[in-house]
Amino acid sequence: MLSRGAAGWRALRWVGGRPRARGLHASLRAWSAMPSWVIDRYGSNEVLRFTRDMMFPIIHFPNEVIIRVHAASLNPIDLSMRRGYGATALNMKRDPLKLKTEETEFPLTLGRDVSGVVMECGLSVSYFKPGDEVWAAIPPWKQGTLSEFVVASGNEVSFKPKCLSHIEAAALPYVGLTAWSALNQVGGLNKSNCSGKRVLILGASGGVGTFAVQLVKAWGAHVTAVCSHDASTLVKKLGADEVIDYKSGNLEEQLKTLPLFDFILDNVGGSTEKWALGLLKKWSGATYVTLVTPFLINMDRLGVADGMIQTGVTVGSKTLKHLLKGVHYRWAFFMPSGPSLDEIAELVDSGKIQPVIDEVFSFSEVPKAFLKLEGGHARGKTVISVISRQ
Repeated sequence: MLSRGAAGWRALRWVGGRPRARGLHASLRAWSAMPSWVIDRYGSNEVLRFTRDMMFPIIHFPNEVIIRVHAASLNPIDLSMRRGYGATALNMKRDPLKLKTEETEFPLTLGRDVSGVVMECGLSVSYFKPGDEVWAAIPPWKQGTLSEFVVASGNEVSFKPKCLSHIEAAALPYVGLTAWSALNQVGGLNKSNCSGKRVLILGASGGVGTFAVQLVKAWGAHVTAVCSHDASTLVKKLGADEVIDYKSGNLEEQLKTLPLFDFILDNVGGSTEKWALGLLKKWSGATYVTLVTPFLINMDRLGVADGMIQTGVTVGSKTLKHLLKGVHYRWAFFMPSGPSLDEIAELVDSGKIQPVIDEVFSFSEVPKAFLKLEGGHARGKTVISVISRQ
């Protein structure tokens, strides 16, 4: 297998001062447009619009690939982005030098997860080839996966787990990489240091929570999961050692009766942050990581510069405050990573992690799928079958 490193990418070749394009095996007219679900403004569910005339994705950089989407899935960030959440920061990322003549991100395609087949590769991509079955999580500043085709950087893509169908595989990349970022890259947990540690997961029955339960259990941790009673059977099946029903009484008081924890992953936020850090072992390297942060809200409300300053002050003061009390306080975010998906795929193929799917919708039912997700209390992921008969 070829390396993902710098040596794995060939240099871009130029012809007559312009990059040599790879020809598609069809006419330009045939590939000029594609079916897609888009939004032309921010708002509630009625802003979703189906079109057959969305511009076909183009390879702009030599390390990009075009993927034919077999299945996609929805995440809470899709609901938030539909409403305009994070638009300030994401538009800055989309066009940092303000090169576009029109200051608009529309029409915008939502959807972050994809499982599909590589259709075309940039000149420097040697790790993949057309016909490979792959999966990926597309960053939120790029056009999304509720389309027939999507373009991704090669370093965001991984080979799909062999044991999963495309529908099953589409349930994992975004939540998997979000949990991986929080637990491994930010929290420092891995298969070598997790054995015997007590881990608390708040919000354990959603997409990130169900993945996190399986991951830390696969690494040997003792897992305490918090969810509602009707999700307890599912969470126990995924490997949780203890399940606490947050509806059965005062959650803080219930958790205080248990031994202290080495690590807490908070998918809930809100008032939990005020008391959750008191459940950690003091002066032992114990860590609290939250995925609910004000970063994008600050930038939407205050603008880029002031929002970043406010965010830095907030996280810095909270980190210092809790460090003085003997525990570590961290924020975590989704990070696209093909190499991390490689590791996740190995865990999936070895049977240590399985997708948790709440419901599957056809491509024509995307608005209905958004309403389902908006209703809350999902048990796993909402998946979109873009190509039927998989």
